Amino acid sequence: MMLAVAICPGSFDPPTNGHLDVIERASRHFDRVVVCVAENPAKTPLFTAAESVELLRGALGHLRNVEVESYQGLLVDLARRREAGVIVKGLRALSDVERELQMAQMNAGLFREVDTMFITTDPRWSFVSSSGVKEVAGLGGDVSNLVPAGVNEALSKRFQK
Repeated sequence: MMLAVAICPGSFDPPTNGHLDVIERASRHFDRVVVCVAENPAKTPLFTAAESVELLRGALGHLRNVEVESYQGLLVDLARRREAGVIVKGLRALSDVERELQMAQMNAGLFREVDTMFITTDPRWSFVSSSGVKEVAGLGGDVSNLVPAGVNEALSKRFQK
């Protein structure tokens, strides 16, 4: 049974194959998945939200039921506007569970009509994080097997010396 709309939020700075794994798997269970890139003025990302949106659109273009946009503010406000009943979050390891569970409970307290669904990342990607990818790429390492081709190209350009 397909559910209507799910939101898959994150900073996606940069998008990794682990992110794509979770989004692609979520797209099999929902009529529409809205991938939402958080704009957080308190952080200094490597890529702007607009750049991350474009990188994700390039990597997810083959999925007809997936949209990508950016957002500011409370995720539950976006869920209300997009009429999403589910927030999809990926879990890589036990260390993610406590933080994600607290956020899910906070969101449920703010907007009872939205549930959080956790999708465990494929074990191939369980060690991959955006911060780790940035660190390795920044030091000249090869991350081509950890990120989509367009992201790898953008990282190479960003870190050219």
